Amino acid sequence: MAVLAVDQFTKHLALENLPFQQAVPVWGDVLQFYLTRNSGAAFSLGENVTWVFTIVLALAAMVVVALAVRGVRSRWWAIILGLLLGGILGNLTDRLVREPGFAVGHVIDFIYTPWMMPAIYNVADMFIVTSMIAVALLVLAGLRLDGTRAKDAPAESDAADNDTADAADNDTADAAEADIDAEQDATAEVDAETPARGESL
Repeated sequence: MAVLAVDQFTKHLALENLPFQQAVPVWGDVLQFYLTRNSGAAFSLGENVTWVFTIVLALAAMVVVALAVRGVRSRWWAIILGLLLGGILGNLTDRLVREPGFAVGHVIDFIYTPWMMPAIYNVADMFIVTSMIAVALLVLAGLRLDGTRAKDAPAESDAADNDTADAADNDTADAAEADIDAEQDATAEVDAETPARGESL
């Protein structure tokens, strides 16, 4: 919950100290503060359907929690999902408790980096974006939620196939030996009966 706490604290500082919708240079065009309220999504899309984004954020939070509960054994997955959840909850908190009302609250944005993107964002957005990138990298690396890697599966399958093949070979060899023993026993019985028949003649 550290991400949620940092996000809400920085938004509080922005509301208390920054002028509304006025650029405050921090490092030239690299970093500026620009306080605004966003009722929509990124780039102010969907400003008239704020409640939709509230539902989306709530569902996203539930999905992340469900993934964690299902059995995250990887430390990397645990960290990244925790950061992602913190970012989601940061913006969801704004939607739920800020003006103009419950579920339609406006998200506080105040970070502006003109050289990188035209959007104005906040700490929660930063963690959401970086966490999603990290999730993509973990998927590409083949690291699963339980800590195993996708490339381990073929090796396990090959080992199982080898064990099955060895077992089949052993069964075949045992069957062949049994047939040989049976033939030898039959031959011995015939040999034992032949002299007896000769004497009777």
